[in-house]
Amino acid sequence: MSEADAATSVNVAERMGFKDGDLIQERGYDDDVDFDLRDDIEDVTGSELLDEDDHDVVDAVVFWWRDGDGDLVDALMDSLTNLKEGGVVWVLTPKSGRDNYVSPADIQDAAPTSGLHLTTSAGVSKDWSATRLVPKKNK
Repeated sequence: MSEADAATSVNVAERMGFKDGDLIQERGYDDDVDFDLRDDIEDVTGSELLDEDDHDVVDAVVFWWRDGDGDLVDALMDSLTNLKEGGVVWVLTPKSGRDNYVSPADIQDAAPTSGLHLTTSAGVSKDWSATRLVPKKNK
């Protein structure tokens, strides 16, 4: 990877809101994830991504989700278990035209049922799109 490419990737991790000292839990890891994005998140935060078995309170969850992975509502609810107040969930899905593509409508439908609110979506790599979800505020 060239320095320019590396800077762009790091900027993606920073634009996702990650910063030094953040603890990030990764869910849905498989051999198709974007390893450059994972590395960049670890570089920005200064620590390795925590896996699904870690029980530390985390600042954010990075959730790789593909068509056929199961019940998205249940998975999103599970992602909230260790999320600190004010934390975010990034759902990363294959882009349109890629294997295991997930429609944005599926995320929009699942988010409110699992107590989350969709705030933004963006392409974060060649093959993956990201959707930012935050817990609904209780009134």
